[in-house]
Amino acid sequence: MRDSARARSLAALQGLALGDALGMPTQSMSRERIAADHGRIRGLVAAGPHQQIAAGMPAGSITDDTEQAVLLARLIIDGDGTVKAAAFAAELLAWERAMEARGSLDLLGPSTRAALQRLQDGMPPEEAGRFGATNGAAMRIAPLGIATPVEPLGAFVDAVVAVSSLTHNTGLGIASAAAIGAAVSAGVDGAETPEALDVAVAAAREGARRGHWVAGGEIAERLEWAIPALVELPPREQDDLLAQVVGTSVAAQESVVAALALVAVTVAGGDPAHPEPDAAWDTLCRAAALGGDTDTIAAMTGAVLGATGAADWPRSALDTVRRVNALDLEPLVDGLLRVRRRHG
Repeated sequence: MRDSARARSLAALQGLALGDALGMPTQSMSRERIAADHGRIRGLVAAGPHQQIAAGMPAGSITDDTEQAVLLARLIIDGDGTVKAAAFAAELLAWERAMEARGSLDLLGPSTRAALQRLQDGMPPEEAGRFGATNGAAMRIAPLGIATPVEPLGAFVDAVVAVSSLTHNTGLGIASAAAIGAAVSAGVDGAETPEALDVAVAAAREGARRGHWVAGGEIAERLEWAIPALVELPPREQDDLLAQVVGTSVAAQESVVAALALVAVTVAGGDPAHPEPDAAWDTLCRAAALGGDTDTIAAMTGAVLGATGAADWPRSALDTVRRVNALDLEPLVDGLLRVRRRHG
């Protein structure tokens, strides 16, 4: 079981990085522009002529999704499962300064930047994130899912709140992070994809009770509608529904629901214990072509597919992402699993 947990944990972080890299050249673009610049997305490509956020980045480059997940993973390991708000804030600000020094426009998201500014202005940490309802907490939560057992669910959501409320202290922000993190954690414990998605819905419902209220569709209810709606459609119509009705923006109730719905359709109609070899990779390529916040949607989708044993990631793509970004995920996985064993 320990070997299985490690394999799934590593596949989760690999899936996050691969999805992020696939969505790097298409982020914040329309479906039509993506198709015109890249045709059908089949693998890792460099940023194209109309990519402004990641302009000039080579194929396989990761963005803030993976970099912030790695940052959080290191804080969880160094703190033996405890992440202090002040340390987290300092690391996020240092990360953005480093990105600015590199000339990158892929900086902190709107909720995170606003929260850190409030913190610098003297607002208490528990209040700084009171308006954060985007997907920033969900995109980086996978390491917590690896480090923390999902049962008891209330305690798991408490852990999500502890690493999310600094920037996303709203019911929507916490529910979205709880959903992704819980699916990853359930997968690390051996859950197959459908079971992990059920746990994600339950975690989203619990998370919605935390933090400050903001207007927006509830994550759990939207998942319970979107997943069966998509499963009944052919792929092209699924993509239309995701892009046009579910939504692919940075709003948590759009992008997180889209990501988990994509996870569901990947294994629909097949044997979750023995998924088609290329199904997960094909799903990440689809996510990268949806338009909107493609890197984050693909990253979250990849994390959950990897954690639930539904992915056999292409070795060539993994090698490219590792080389281009000097990314070494194995030590992070081992450290996170040590935290899980000590506190499980």
